[in-house]
Amino acid sequence: MEVKIGEKPSDFSLPDAEGNPISFYSKLGKGPVVVFFYPKDDSHVCTKEACSFRDNYVKFCDYGAVVIGISSDSVESHRKFIEKYKLNFILLSDLEGKIRKQWKVPRALFLPGRVTYVFDKDGICRYKHEGVMQDIAHVEGALDIVKNISSSSSKIEEATSSSSTPS
Repeated sequence: MEVKIGEKPSDFSLPDAEGNPISFYSKLGKGPVVVFFYPKDDSHVCTKEACSFRDNYVKFCDYGAVVIGISSDSVESHRKFIEKYKLNFILLSDLEGKIRKQWKVPRALFLPGRVTYVFDKDGICRYKHEGVMQDIAHVEGALDIVKNISSSSSKIEEATSSSSTPS
């Protein structure tokens, strides 16, 4: 099933850099979830993208977001990539490309595609950005949407709490 804006994808579970299974749905409920598919650990554009997520990670956390990167690299490759660049977010190994195929992440020539999604706390896709050579644009676009989701949810919470206050 292709993940489209306004839809909620099926749950999945993939191993993180330590080999622990992480499910997508387990990360929902507290705030936005950013999922970005990238072609390859330690390649030029992918490293720039990963380091940009790393450098902006505190901002994502300030808005309650979880960041998850997914590629077809092995758990060991992810572990080395994290150590080398001091990455501070979750990397999942989709070794067989099962989730990439399930979500219909497109290929670009001979490379696996680069797509970033932002989901609200309920798992509804609110943003999708495709672009194999656009490393930083994925991060900037995701951060803008995370800010919007967080501020909208804050306004809803404020309105709910103020409407329940006795007059």
